[in-house]
Amino acid sequence: MRDFLGQPANYSAHGGQIDQLMYIIHGFMLVLFIGWGIFFLYTLWRFRSSKSLTADYKGVTGKSSKYLEIAVALFEGVLLIAFSVPLYADRVDDFPPESEATVMRLIAEQFKWHFHYPGPDGVFGKTSVDLVDSQDNPLGLDRESEGAADDVYAQVGRAPVDKPVIIHLSSRDVIHCLNLPNMRVKQDAIPGMSIPVWFTPVGAGEFEIACAQLCGIGHATMFGKFNVLDQAGYDKWMADEQTALEEEGEYEEF
Repeated sequence: MRDFLGQPANYSAHGGQIDQLMYIIHGFMLVLFIGWGIFFLYTLWRFRSSKSLTADYKGVTGKSSKYLEIAVALFEGVLLIAFSVPLYADRVDDFPPESEATVMRLIAEQFKWHFHYPGPDGVFGKTSVDLVDSQDNPLGLDRESEGAADDVYAQVGRAPVDKPVIIHLSSRDVIHCLNLPNMRVKQDAIPGMSIPVWFTPVGAGEFEIACAQLCGIGHATMFGKFNVLDQAGYDKWMADEQTALEEEGEYEEF
């Protein structure tokens, strides 16, 4: 399901604000397109060669164009100050407490996504690049470190509905870009940096993750899934993961 601008259905609490801003901007662009289009057609007719007009070296002496430019600048200022800046500040400065959110790490890699959950204790185990193994330990997780025994690795993201989600985003190799269209989330993943992003899903379902940054020859195949479940479904999944860890006996297998 898509709206008239082609946006996929919104499933996040903040998505309505972003969509509203996009509608305003596209409406303004449409007005400018029509206005300048009419003006262009008028100039083609007004200064057509059959009129045999001579050049006017004084140019335009009226102030209508000046007033129009001022109006456009004022409108853009309103868009920036009244809409864009508050929305940006809300997403960047007003993070929910991690104790009240579902927290996870997401590591991008050519050409896949790795989710790292802290488990029931809420503490992420230590990771190291020296321990990274694409097959057995893609997180580089030290299972012997404090808090690591119940950490969960997944290639499909999961979170409960109606609860804030905080993702600490990073990259193992090149610049990638996390794109969750239904959640109105898009953020670059940069090597050597951990960048937090957050959103609150307001509807359950299976949603697509895409990479919005050209990241190599397999860029088109770099997609994933993010499932939003009810709280009971999420708790069951986490409990099943803990059971699987306990049955393995060792916490080094992925």
